[in-house]
Formats: sequence, structure tokens, C-alpha cells
Amino acid sequence: MWWFQQGLSFLPSALVIWTAAAFIFSYITAISLHHVDPALPYISDTGTVAPEKCLFGAMLNFAAVLCVATIYVRYKQVHALNPEGNCIIKLNKAGLVLGLLSCLGLSVVANFQKTTFFIVHICGAVLTFGMGSLYMFVQTALSYQMQPKIHGKQIFWIRLLLVIWCGVSAFSMLICSSLLYSGSSSTDVVQKLHWDPKDKGYVLHMITTAAEWSLSCSFFGFFLTYIRDFQKISLRVETNLHGLTLYDTIPCPINSERTHLLSREL
Repeated sequence: MWWFQQGLSFLPSALVIWTAAAFIFSYITAISLHHVDPALPYISDTGTVAPEKCLFGAMLNFAAVLCVATIYVRYKQVHALNPEGNCIIKLNKAGLVLGLLSCLGLSVVANFQKTTFFIVHICGAVLTFGMGSLYMFVQTALSYQMQPKIHGKQIFWIRLLLVIWCGVSAFSMLICSSLLYSGSSSTDVVQKLHWDPKDKGYVLHMITTAAEWSLSCSFFGFFLTYIRDFQKISLRVETNLHGLTLYDTIPCPINSERTHLLSREL
């Protein structure tokens, strides 16, 4: 059995691979059509102009679905491992809410382009990166609470380093983008897809975009730490029939069916 066939470990793997592919394919398309500059454009700029915005939106929508599934499985796993820990239960529920909000933001970013719906796009970015960063922090706190009884200390330290990486990238992006928009005409910056080294704010722009790509990579690294954990969990779906037909009849007890949520043959 291959490693990705064990438990649900394919979920975080598929999430990272698919999202990275969405960024890469959109970037290559945008560069090939000269819609953006090759040197570190904003991630969302590579999905602003057709046809790459269609690819960007479709792939990130599916990535949001994969992210929801991954976050839900993680929630169920932590709940099953710690059914009575009051602090862990609260953190786990908070992590679920933060993670789902981040997924919503990802879908918003994918479908509302910066140059067309700037305010909506920014709200989506805040949800994606802001709630996503808090989700990583909560999951790292859960890892601290669960070690060494549930898992070793090594995974906690790895996640802590990724959270620090995430925090530094997010802080850098926030500060530089604020300085960039406050020091230039906000309309020009929003609509600008091509930058020249002589342009005002070019250095701040490059730092901001580098921080954005770095922040995304920290997210990828964090979800990859779920692979080993997800090898040790599977979910089942239970079917309860209220009758032998679909006609309006008096309900009668029928044997329930339990199957894996996803078939192993997949």
C-alpha cells in the first residue's frame, strides 16, 4: 500500500498539490500572455485577466472544497483523540470555525478580482490569510496540548516554526502593503499589473509580493504536516433507511449500512 493510500493522507497532499498547481498554471499563463511581469507578481494578479482568471477561479474553488474536507477531518480526529479535554475541545471548535472562514475567503479571492471588486477581494484576502494564520496558531496550540501523550514533540516544533514563518511573512506583507497604498494613489496601485524598477513604491511592492508568496508557502508546509496524522484516520458514512420503498408508508426499522466515506479502490 502506497503512503497516500493509508487512511485519509491523500487529502492534505491533494490540497497542497492542487493549490500549488493553480498558482503555477495561472502564473505561467499570465506570463506567456504578458499580462503580468515575471518577477514576483501578486498571486491574485496572475488570475486577474482572462483566460487565466477562469483557470485561477475554477481551481481555487476546488481547492477551497479540499481545504474544507481537510479541516473537518482534522477537527474530527482531534475530537476523537481528546473527547473529554475541555481546553482542547474549545480550541478544536475555534480551529474549525477559523479554518472554514479561511476557506470561504479563498473562494472569494478566486472569484472577485482585485481590479474589478477591490474591497470584496481584500475582504477575501483578510479571511484567507488572517483566519488561516489564526487557524495555524490554534492547531499549533493543540499540538502543544497533545504532546507527548498523543504525538511526539517533534511535530509541535515543526508546526511552531511554520507558524513563526507565517507570522513574519504576514507582518511584512501587512506593513509594506500599508505603506505602499498610503504613499501612492490607491487607484493606480490597484489597477497596476506591470511594474518598472523606476516606479514609485517598487521596492515596497516587491517586498509585499515576496511576503505573500512566502506566506502561501508556509500554509503549504503546515498542511503537509497533516499527512502522517491523516494516515491514522478514516471516516465512515452511515445510511439509515426508514422503509423499503420511497412511497409514503408507515416507517419500519431497516438494517443500516455503514461504508467508508471514500472507497479504498480510489
